[in-house]
Amino acid sequence: MRCCDVEKLWDDMRDALEPHRTQVIKHLRECPPCQELYEQYEGIAYCLTCLPPPEPSATLVPKIIDHIRTAVKATLPDSVAKMHSPLGLLFVAFRESGITYVALDRNEGDEAAFQRIKARLGRSVIPSTAPGWVSDTLSAFFNTHVTNFERVDISALTPFEQATLRATAKIPAGEVRSYGWVAAAIGQPNAARAVGGVMARNPVPLLYPCHRVVDCEGRLHNYEYGIDVKARILELEGCHSYKR
Repeated sequence: MRCCDVEKLWDDMRDALEPHRTQVIKHLRECPPCQELYEQYEGIAYCLTCLPPPEPSATLVPKIIDHIRTAVKATLPDSVAKMHSPLGLLFVAFRESGITYVALDRNEGDEAAFQRIKARLGRSVIPSTAPGWVSDTLSAFFNTHVTNFERVDISALTPFEQATLRATAKIPAGEVRSYGWVAAAIGQPNAARAVGGVMARNPVPLLYPCHRVVDCEGRLHNYEYGIDVKARILELEGCHSYKR
């Protein structure tokens, strides 16, 4: 048995585990360097057992409590309400932190819609009635085409997704910008295709206006609910400077 093998097996030996205990002891008796190392390690271990238990820092308990609160909040389900809008029926998911999901009704039934929302958010959802602040946020958007972003929560998205959606929020209502413009706005001028992917997965369309993003030729290009719906939203905002 080599010295390096013995060093790896000291813990096993200490716990009286077989089949190497006898071999380890035999090697230690015959190898002065390993005896010296063993004595050093055992001495350190003994000194550590003599130390008093450390007192927790004054900030430790509050940090633990905050961590527990955050973990509990992350596992709570999102509430989902059905709301009427100028575009038709909407499914709107929300938490205490803000609106997390907006989707147009696809006439698929509530169960299928809830399953789709659950899959997109990655957590459970429960049916609910929209509180006043949710209704007000959606109503304000359709009346002014401006979003109160303090009422929208995209914190679960990746930093790239968040930056991309925040760039769309800089596009004025009634105007459009290209995927390349959004990519440049977030400092990633070669990421136009990735920007398009974020637009396709946007969990809060309308509020973060991916409908205002078109291709480099001004064409509507694509939209989760079809380009006819995209055109209708833009026209509600007074925008006609796009191509089909």
